[in-house]
Amino acid sequence: MKREPSITRPLIAALTTVMVVFWLVAIGLSIRVMQHEFDEIFDSAQQETTERLLALILDDMDRRQINDPHGIAMLNTAANREYLTYQVRDASGKVMLRSNDAASEPFAAPLETGFHDTETARIYTEKTSDGTLFLQVADRFKNRREAVRESAVTLLIPLIALIPASIFAIWFIVGRALKPLDTLRQDIGTKDGGNLATVESTGLPKELKPIARSVNLLLGRLRSALEAEREFTANSAHELRTPIAGALAQTQRLAEELPPGPTRARAQQIETSLVNLGRLAEKLLQLARAEAGIGGSATATDLRPVLDMIVTDYERDSRSLGRLRYTAAADATLVRNADMDAFGIITRNLIENALVHGDPELPVNISLEPHGIVRVVNGGPLVVGTDMAGLKKRFRRGKTSASGSGLGLAITDRIVSQMGGTLELLSPASGETSGFEARLTLPA
Repeated sequence: MKREPSITRPLIAALTTVMVVFWLVAIGLSIRVMQHEFDEIFDSAQQETTERLLALILDDMDRRQINDPHGIAMLNTAANREYLTYQVRDASGKVMLRSNDAASEPFAAPLETGFHDTETARIYTEKTSDGTLFLQVADRFKNRREAVRESAVTLLIPLIALIPASIFAIWFIVGRALKPLDTLRQDIGTKDGGNLATVESTGLPKELKPIARSVNLLLGRLRSALEAEREFTANSAHELRTPIAGALAQTQRLAEELPPGPTRARAQQIETSLVNLGRLAEKLLQLARAEAGIGGSATATDLRPVLDMIVTDYERDSRSLGRLRYTAAADATLVRNADMDAFGIITRNLIENALVHGDPELPVNISLEPHGIVRVVNGGPLVVGTDMAGLKKRFRRGKTSASGSGLGLAITDRIVSQMGGTLELLSPASGETSGFEARLTLPA
Protein backbone atom coordinates (compact mmCIF):
# COMPACT_ATOMS: atom_id res chain seq x y z
CA MET A 1 0.00 0.00 0.00
CA LYS A 2 1.33 3.39 -0.99
CA ARG A 3 2.31 5.53 1.98
CA GLU A 4 0.49 8.85 2.20
CA PRO A 5 2.68 11.95 1.95
CA SER A 6 3.43 13.70 5.23
CA ILE A 7 4.63 17.15 6.22
CA THR A 8 7.00 15.80 8.85
CA ARG A 9 9.21 13.68 6.60
CA PRO A 10 10.17 16.35 4.00
CA LEU A 11 10.47 18.94 6.78
CA ILE A 12 12.98 16.78 8.70
CA ALA A 13 14.89 16.06 5.48
CA ALA A 14 15.00 19.75 4.50
CA LEU A 15 16.09 20.99 7.93
CA THR A 16 18.74 18.27 8.25
CA THR A 17 20.07 19.02 4.76
CA VAL A 18 20.25 22.75 5.46
CA MET A 19 22.02 22.13 8.76
CA VAL A 20 24.56 19.78 7.13
CA VAL A 21 25.18 22.27 4.31
CA PHE A 22 25.73 25.08 6.82
CA TRP A 23 28.08 22.82 8.79
CA LEU A 24 30.07 21.99 5.66
CA VAL A 25 30.24 25.67 4.68
CA ALA A 26 31.47 26.48 8.18
CA ILE A 27 34.10 23.74 7.90
CA GLY A 28 35.19 25.13 4.53
CA LEU A 29 35.57 28.63 5.94
CA SER A 30 37.38 27.22 8.97
CA ILE A 31 39.81 25.35 6.73
CA ARG A 32 40.57 28.53 4.81
CA VAL A 33 41.23 30.41 8.06
CA MET A 34 43.30 27.53 9.46
CA GLN A 35 45.32 27.30 6.26
CA HIS A 36 46.15 31.00 6.47
CA GLU A 37 47.01 30.78 10.16
CA PHE A 38 49.05 27.59 9.64
CA ASP A 39 51.03 29.32 6.89
CA GLU A 40 51.87 32.18 9.25
CA ILE A 41 52.87 29.76 12.03
CA PHE A 42 54.96 27.58 9.70
CA ASP A 43 56.61 30.64 8.12
CA SER A 44 57.46 32.05 11.53
CA ALA A 45 58.84 28.70 12.75
CA GLN A 46 60.77 28.22 9.51
CA GLN A 47 62.32 31.68 9.72
CA GLU A 48 63.25 31.25 13.38
CA THR A 49 64.69 27.78 12.72
CA THR A 50 66.77 29.12 9.85
CA GLU A 51 68.23 31.95 11.92
CA ARG A 52 69.14 29.65 14.82
CA LEU A 53 70.48 26.97 12.51
CA LEU A 54 72.69 29.46 10.70
CA ALA A 55 74.35 30.46 14.00
CA LEU A 56 75.00 26.81 14.83
CA ILE A 57 76.46 26.11 11.39
CA LEU A 58 78.81 29.10 11.53
CA ASP A 59 80.00 28.05 14.96
CA ASP A 60 80.62 24.51 13.81
CA MET A 61 82.34 25.59 10.65
CA ASP A 62 84.77 27.61 12.70
CA ARG A 63 85.83 24.35 14.37
CA ARG A 64 85.86 22.13 11.29
CA GLN A 65 87.34 22.30 7.88
CA ILE A 66 85.04 24.04 5.49
CA ASN A 67 85.33 21.30 2.82
CA ASP A 68 84.16 18.49 5.13
CA PRO A 69 81.89 16.45 2.82
CA HIS A 70 79.92 14.91 5.70
CA GLY A 71 78.61 18.23 7.02
CA ILE A 72 77.81 18.89 10.63
CA ALA A 73 77.50 15.66 12.59
CA MET A 74 75.05 16.82 15.22
CA LEU A 75 72.65 18.21 12.56
CA ASN A 76 73.26 15.63 9.88
CA THR A 77 71.18 12.93 11.61
CA ALA A 78 70.06 9.64 10.17
CA ALA A 79 66.33 10.42 10.31
CA ASN A 80 64.21 8.77 7.65
CA ARG A 81 61.99 11.79 7.27
CA GLU A 82 62.67 15.45 7.95
CA TYR A 83 59.96 18.07 7.95
CA LEU A 84 62.58 20.75 7.30
CA THR A 85 65.54 20.22 4.98
CA TYR A 86 68.41 22.64 4.49
CA GLN A 87 71.37 23.46 2.30
CA VAL A 88 74.39 25.67 3.01
CA ARG A 89 75.56 27.38 -0.18
CA ASP A 90 78.36 29.79 -0.90
CA ALA A 91 78.07 32.98 -2.89
CA SER A 92 78.48 31.08 -6.15
CA GLY A 93 75.56 28.76 -5.33
CA LYS A 94 77.57 25.64 -4.60
CA VAL A 95 76.09 23.32 -1.92
CA MET A 96 78.56 23.04 0.93
CA LEU A 97 76.42 21.29 3.54
CA ARG A 98 72.99 19.68 3.44
CA SER A 99 70.66 17.60 5.55
CA ASN A 100 69.95 13.92 4.86
CA ASP A 101 66.64 14.52 3.08
CA ALA A 102 67.87 17.51 1.12
CA ALA A 103 68.64 17.02 -2.57
CA SER A 104 72.25 17.17 -3.71
CA GLU A 105 71.29 19.69 -6.34
CA PRO A 106 70.88 23.28 -5.17
CA PHE A 107 67.36 24.44 -4.27
CA ALA A 108 65.59 26.28 -7.05
CA ALA A 109 65.55 29.47 -5.04
CA PRO A 110 67.61 32.66 -5.46
CA LEU A 111 70.31 33.57 -2.97
CA GLU A 112 68.27 36.40 -1.49
CA THR A 113 67.03 36.78 2.05
CA GLY A 114 63.35 35.95 2.34
CA PHE A 115 60.75 33.39 1.25
CA HIS A 116 60.49 31.82 -2.15
CA ASP A 117 57.97 29.20 -3.35
CA THR A 118 58.81 26.35 -5.67
CA GLU A 119 56.49 23.66 -7.01
CA THR A 120 56.99 21.39 -4.00
CA ALA A 121 58.28 23.50 -1.10
CA ARG A 122 58.48 26.92 0.50
CA ILE A 123 62.12 27.98 1.00
CA TYR A 124 63.46 30.59 3.36
CA THR A 125 66.95 31.99 2.71
CA GLU A 126 69.17 33.64 5.33
CA LYS A 127 72.76 34.87 4.74
CA THR A 128 75.70 35.61 6.97
CA SER A 129 76.65 39.16 7.82
CA ASP A 130 79.52 39.15 5.33
CA GLY A 131 77.34 37.66 2.58
CA THR A 132 79.64 34.71 1.86
CA LEU A 133 77.34 31.89 3.05
CA PHE A 134 73.65 31.30 2.54
CA LEU A 135 71.43 28.94 4.48
CA GLN A 136 68.26 27.79 2.74
CA VAL A 137 65.64 25.85 4.73
CA ALA A 138 62.84 24.12 2.77
CA ASP A 139 59.41 23.22 4.14
CA ARG A 140 57.50 20.85 1.83
CA PHE A 141 53.95 21.88 0.91
CA LYS A 142 52.69 18.35 1.50
CA ASN A 143 53.54 18.71 5.20
CA ARG A 144 51.40 21.81 5.44
CA ARG A 145 48.58 20.25 3.43
CA GLU A 146 48.68 17.19 5.65
CA ALA A 147 48.22 19.36 8.75
CA VAL A 148 45.26 21.15 7.16
CA ARG A 149 43.77 17.85 5.98
CA GLU A 150 43.98 16.24 9.41
CA SER A 151 42.36 19.31 10.98
CA ALA A 152 39.53 19.15 8.40
CA VAL A 153 38.95 15.46 9.12
CA THR A 154 38.81 16.27 12.81
CA LEU A 155 36.07 18.80 12.09
CA LEU A 156 34.15 16.36 9.86
CA ILE A 157 34.12 13.48 12.36
CA PRO A 158 31.50 15.12 14.66
CA LEU A 159 29.23 15.48 11.60
CA ILE A 160 28.81 11.70 11.48
CA ALA A 161 27.23 11.72 14.92
CA LEU A 162 25.53 15.05 14.37
CA ILE A 163 23.38 13.91 11.43
CA PRO A 164 21.39 11.15 13.25
CA ALA A 165 21.28 13.23 16.43
CA SER A 166 19.92 16.23 14.51
CA ILE A 167 17.34 14.04 12.72
CA PHE A 168 16.04 12.79 16.07
CA ALA A 169 16.07 16.29 17.58
CA ILE A 170 14.28 17.81 14.57
CA TRP A 171 11.76 14.96 14.55
CA PHE A 172 11.04 15.52 18.23
CA ILE A 173 10.73 19.29 17.89
CA VAL A 174 8.68 19.15 14.69
CA GLY A 175 6.44 16.46 16.19
CA ARG A 176 5.67 18.65 19.19
CA ALA A 177 5.15 21.70 16.99
CA LEU A 178 2.78 19.83 14.64
CA LYS A 179 0.86 18.00 17.38
CA PRO A 180 -2.01 20.56 17.44
CA LEU A 181 -2.26 20.26 13.66
CA ASP A 182 -2.40 16.46 13.90
CA THR A 183 -5.06 16.68 16.61
CA LEU A 184 -7.14 19.00 14.44
CA ARG A 185 -6.67 16.65 11.46
CA GLN A 186 -7.87 13.64 13.47
CA ASP A 187 -10.84 15.58 14.82
CA ILE A 188 -11.89 16.70 11.35
CA GLY A 189 -11.33 13.18 10.01
CA THR A 190 -14.03 11.80 12.34
CA LYS A 191 -16.69 14.07 10.91
CA ASP A 192 -19.23 12.45 8.63
CA GLY A 193 -22.96 12.37 8.11
CA GLY A 194 -23.46 10.85 11.56
CA ASN A 195 -20.94 12.88 13.53
CA LEU A 196 -21.26 16.59 12.93
CA ALA A 197 -20.20 17.77 16.39
CA THR A 198 -18.16 20.97 16.44
CA VAL A 199 -14.40 20.80 16.27
CA GLU A 200 -12.69 21.58 19.59
CA SER A 201 -10.66 24.78 19.16
CA THR A 202 -9.55 25.24 22.75
CA GLY A 203 -5.77 25.03 23.04
CA LEU A 204 -5.12 25.41 19.34
CA PRO A 205 -2.46 27.94 18.27
CA LYS A 206 -3.69 31.15 16.68
CA GLU A 207 -2.65 29.96 13.20
CA LEU A 208 -5.09 27.00 13.40
CA LYS A 209 -8.07 28.68 15.09
CA PRO A 210 -9.39 30.23 11.84
CA ILE A 211 -9.37 26.75 10.28
CA ALA A 212 -11.31 25.27 13.20
CA ARG A 213 -13.77 28.16 13.07
CA SER A 214 -14.35 27.72 9.33
CA VAL A 215 -14.87 23.97 9.75
CA ASN A 216 -17.37 24.57 12.58
CA LEU A 217 -19.30 27.05 10.43
CA LEU A 218 -19.40 24.52 7.60
CA LEU A 219 -20.51 21.74 9.96
CA GLY A 220 -23.25 24.00 11.32
CA ARG A 221 -24.57 24.69 7.83
CA LEU A 222 -24.39 20.98 7.00
CA ARG A 223 -26.30 20.06 10.17
CA SER A 224 -29.00 22.55 9.29
CA ALA A 225 -29.25 21.22 5.74
CA LEU A 226 -29.44 17.59 6.89
CA GLU A 227 -32.01 18.36 9.57
CA ALA A 228 -34.13 20.21 7.02
CA GLU A 229 -33.83 17.28 4.62
CA ARG A 230 -34.74 14.77 7.30
CA GLU A 231 -37.71 16.84 8.36
CA PHE A 232 -38.85 17.14 4.76
CA THR A 233 -38.45 13.39 4.26
CA ALA A 234 -40.41 12.59 7.40
CA ASN A 235 -43.21 14.99 6.47
CA SER A 236 -43.26 13.66 2.92
CA ALA A 237 -43.52 10.10 4.20
CA HIS A 238 -46.49 11.04 6.35
CA GLU A 239 -48.20 13.02 3.60
CA LEU A 240 -47.61 10.26 1.05
CA ARG A 241 -48.78 7.41 3.25
CA THR A 242 -52.07 9.14 4.09
CA PRO A 243 -53.54 9.42 0.56
CA ILE A 244 -52.28 5.96 -0.40
CA ALA A 245 -53.84 4.47 2.75
CA GLY A 246 -57.08 6.35 2.03
CA ALA A 247 -57.20 5.18 -1.58
CA LEU A 248 -56.44 1.62 -0.48
CA ALA A 249 -59.21 1.67 2.11
CA GLN A 250 -61.77 2.97 -0.42
CA THR A 251 -60.67 0.40 -2.97
CA GLN A 252 -61.00 -2.43 -0.46
CA ARG A 253 -64.46 -1.24 0.51
CA LEU A 254 -65.44 -0.95 -3.13
CA ALA A 255 -64.20 -4.46 -3.84
CA GLU A 256 -66.30 -5.79 -0.97
CA GLU A 257 -69.44 -3.98 -2.18
CA LEU A 258 -69.14 -5.06 -5.79
CA PRO A 259 -70.71 -8.35 -6.85
CA PRO A 260 -68.45 -11.10 -8.10
CA GLY A 261 -67.37 -10.50 -11.64
CA PRO A 262 -64.87 -8.66 -13.84
CA THR A 263 -65.50 -5.31 -12.12
CA ARG A 264 -64.69 -6.72 -8.69
CA ALA A 265 -61.58 -8.44 -10.07
CA ARG A 266 -60.35 -5.13 -11.46
CA ALA A 267 -60.99 -3.48 -8.08
CA GLN A 268 -58.91 -6.19 -6.40
CA GLN A 269 -56.12 -5.62 -8.93
CA ILE A 270 -56.20 -1.92 -8.06
CA GLU A 271 -56.02 -2.90 -4.38
CA THR A 272 -52.90 -5.02 -5.05
CA SER A 273 -51.30 -2.20 -7.01
CA LEU A 274 -51.99 0.27 -4.21
CA VAL A 275 -50.45 -2.12 -1.66
CA ASN A 276 -47.33 -2.47 -3.82
CA LEU A 277 -47.26 1.29 -4.35
CA GLY A 278 -47.41 1.86 -0.61
CA ARG A 279 -44.51 -0.51 -0.01
CA LEU A 280 -42.47 1.04 -2.80
CA ALA A 281 -43.18 4.55 -1.51
CA GLU A 282 -42.08 3.48 1.97
CA LYS A 283 -38.83 1.98 0.59
CA LEU A 284 -38.11 5.05 -1.51
CA LEU A 285 -38.63 7.29 1.51
CA GLN A 286 -36.32 5.04 3.53
CA LEU A 287 -33.76 5.30 0.75
CA ALA A 288 -34.08 9.09 0.78
CA ARG A 289 -33.51 9.13 4.51
CA ALA A 290 -30.53 6.83 4.12
CA GLU A 291 -29.05 9.14 1.48
CA ALA A 292 -29.55 12.04 3.90
CA GLY A 293 -27.16 10.32 6.33
CA ILE A 294 -29.42 9.40 9.23
CA GLY A 295 -27.29 6.46 10.41
CA GLY A 296 -24.73 7.96 12.77
CA SER A 297 -25.21 9.84 16.01
CA ALA A 298 -22.91 11.94 18.16
CA THR A 299 -24.28 10.32 21.35
CA ALA A 300 -24.37 6.65 22.36
CA THR A 301 -27.80 5.00 22.44
CA ASP A 302 -28.98 1.63 23.74
CA LEU A 303 -30.43 -0.08 20.67
CA ARG A 304 -31.50 -3.33 22.32
CA PRO A 305 -34.95 -2.02 23.32
CA VAL A 306 -35.50 -1.04 19.67
CA LEU A 307 -34.65 -4.57 18.52
CA ASP A 308 -36.89 -6.10 21.18
CA MET A 309 -39.80 -3.82 20.21
CA ILE A 310 -39.53 -4.52 16.46
CA VAL A 311 -39.33 -8.29 16.99
CA THR A 312 -42.40 -8.10 19.24
CA ASP A 313 -44.31 -6.15 16.56
CA TYR A 314 -43.56 -8.81 13.95
CA GLU A 315 -44.49 -11.59 16.36
CA ARG A 316 -47.93 -9.97 16.80
CA ASP A 317 -48.34 -9.53 13.04
CA SER A 318 -50.49 -12.33 11.64
CA ARG A 319 -48.50 -12.27 8.40
CA SER A 320 -45.46 -13.72 10.19
CA LEU A 321 -47.45 -16.89 10.92
CA GLY A 322 -45.53 -17.45 14.15
CA ARG A 323 -42.26 -18.13 12.32
CA LEU A 324 -40.04 -15.79 14.38
CA ARG A 325 -37.60 -17.23 16.93
CA TYR A 326 -35.81 -14.57 18.96
CA THR A 327 -32.91 -15.22 21.36
CA ALA A 328 -30.64 -12.71 23.10
CA ALA A 329 -27.64 -13.37 25.29
CA ALA A 330 -28.09 -12.20 28.86
CA ASP A 331 -24.97 -10.04 28.80
CA ALA A 332 -25.45 -8.77 25.24
CA THR A 333 -25.51 -4.98 24.89
CA LEU A 334 -26.14 -2.72 21.92
CA VAL A 335 -24.98 0.70 23.13
CA ARG A 336 -23.76 2.33 19.95
CA ASN A 337 -23.36 5.75 18.34
CA ALA A 338 -26.30 5.17 16.03
CA ASP A 339 -29.70 6.72 15.37
CA MET A 340 -32.61 4.74 16.81
CA ASP A 341 -34.89 5.31 13.80
CA ALA A 342 -32.12 4.28 11.43
CA PHE A 343 -31.50 1.08 13.42
CA GLY A 344 -35.24 0.40 13.32
CA ILE A 345 -35.22 0.66 9.52
CA ILE A 346 -32.28 -1.78 9.37
CA THR A 347 -33.88 -4.45 11.56
CA ARG A 348 -37.30 -4.14 9.87
CA ASN A 349 -35.77 -4.61 6.44
CA LEU A 350 -33.71 -7.63 7.54
CA ILE A 351 -36.66 -9.35 9.24
CA GLU A 352 -39.04 -8.53 6.39
CA ASN A 353 -36.51 -9.82 3.86
CA ALA A 354 -36.19 -13.11 5.80
CA LEU A 355 -39.98 -13.56 6.10
CA VAL A 356 -40.72 -12.77 2.46
CA HIS A 357 -37.89 -14.61 0.74
CA GLY A 358 -37.30 -17.48 3.17
CA ASP A 359 -39.01 -20.86 3.10
CA PRO A 360 -42.51 -20.23 4.54
CA GLU A 361 -42.40 -23.65 6.24
CA LEU A 362 -39.18 -22.88 8.14
CA PRO A 363 -38.65 -20.45 11.05
CA VAL A 364 -36.74 -17.18 10.98
CA ASN A 365 -34.13 -17.07 13.75
CA ILE A 366 -33.12 -13.69 15.16
CA SER A 367 -30.31 -13.61 17.70
CA LEU A 368 -28.34 -10.99 19.61
CA GLU A 369 -24.90 -12.31 20.52
CA PRO A 370 -22.68 -11.20 23.45
CA HIS A 371 -20.51 -8.86 21.36
CA GLY A 372 -23.55 -7.04 19.99
CA ILE A 373 -23.76 -8.97 16.70
CA VAL A 374 -27.28 -9.28 15.30
CA ARG A 375 -27.99 -12.37 13.14
CA VAL A 376 -31.12 -12.92 11.05
CA VAL A 377 -31.25 -16.44 9.59
CA ASN A 378 -33.96 -17.94 7.39
CA GLY A 379 -34.28 -21.31 5.73
CA GLY A 380 -34.43 -21.83 2.01
CA PRO A 381 -32.33 -22.74 -1.00
CA LEU A 382 -28.73 -21.61 -1.42
CA VAL A 383 -28.06 -18.23 -2.96
CA VAL A 384 -25.22 -18.64 -5.45
CA GLY A 385 -22.28 -16.22 -5.55
CA THR A 386 -23.36 -14.37 -8.68
CA ASP A 387 -26.72 -13.53 -7.12
CA MET A 388 -25.16 -12.75 -3.72
CA ALA A 389 -22.85 -10.09 -5.22
CA GLY A 390 -25.75 -7.96 -6.43
CA LEU A 391 -28.08 -8.19 -3.43
CA LYS A 392 -26.76 -4.93 -1.92
CA LYS A 393 -27.36 -2.98 -5.13
CA ARG A 394 -30.52 -0.97 -5.74
CA PHE A 395 -33.36 -2.66 -7.52
CA ARG A 396 -31.39 -5.91 -7.76
CA ARG A 397 -33.10 -9.09 -6.62
CA GLY A 398 -32.08 -12.69 -6.42
CA LYS A 399 -33.89 -15.59 -8.07
CA THR A 400 -37.21 -15.40 -6.22
CA SER A 401 -40.87 -15.23 -7.05
CA ALA A 402 -41.74 -13.27 -3.90
CA SER A 403 -42.87 -9.65 -4.17
CA GLY A 404 -40.43 -6.87 -3.40
CA SER A 405 -38.70 -3.75 -4.73
CA GLY A 406 -35.05 -4.78 -4.47
CA LEU A 407 -34.27 -1.88 -2.13
CA GLY A 408 -34.33 -3.40 1.37
CA LEU A 409 -30.74 -4.68 1.53
CA ALA A 410 -29.41 -1.66 -0.38
CA ILE A 411 -30.99 0.69 2.17
CA THR A 412 -29.72 -1.45 5.05
CA ASP A 413 -26.15 -1.56 3.71
CA ARG A 414 -26.16 2.21 3.16
CA ILE A 415 -27.26 2.99 6.72
CA VAL A 416 -24.92 0.40 8.26
CA SER A 417 -21.94 2.00 6.47
CA GLN A 418 -22.96 5.38 7.91
CA MET A 419 -22.85 3.82 11.37
CA GLY A 420 -19.35 2.50 10.64
CA GLY A 421 -20.53 -1.13 10.80
CA THR A 422 -20.61 -4.06 8.40
CA LEU A 423 -23.41 -6.11 6.87
CA GLU A 424 -22.38 -9.66 5.90
CA LEU A 425 -24.59 -11.82 3.70
CA LEU A 426 -23.94 -15.56 3.95
CA SER A 427 -25.38 -18.53 2.12
CA PRO A 428 -25.45 -21.17 3.45
CA ALA A 429 -26.05 -19.81 6.93
CA SER A 430 -23.42 -20.37 9.62
CA GLY A 431 -23.42 -24.01 10.72
CA GLU A 432 -26.02 -24.97 8.09
CA THR A 433 -25.96 -26.54 4.64
CA SER A 434 -28.61 -24.21 3.20
CA GLY A 435 -30.50 -21.04 4.02
CA PHE A 436 -29.49 -17.42 4.14
CA GLU A 437 -27.94 -15.30 6.92
CA ALA A 438 -27.61 -11.54 7.37
CA ARG A 439 -25.06 -10.64 10.04
CA LEU A 440 -24.99 -7.08 11.36
CA THR A 441 -21.97 -5.80 13.28
CA LEU A 442 -21.84 -2.25 14.65
CA PRO A 443 -18.65 -0.78 16.19
CA ALA A 444 -18.73 -0.30 19.95
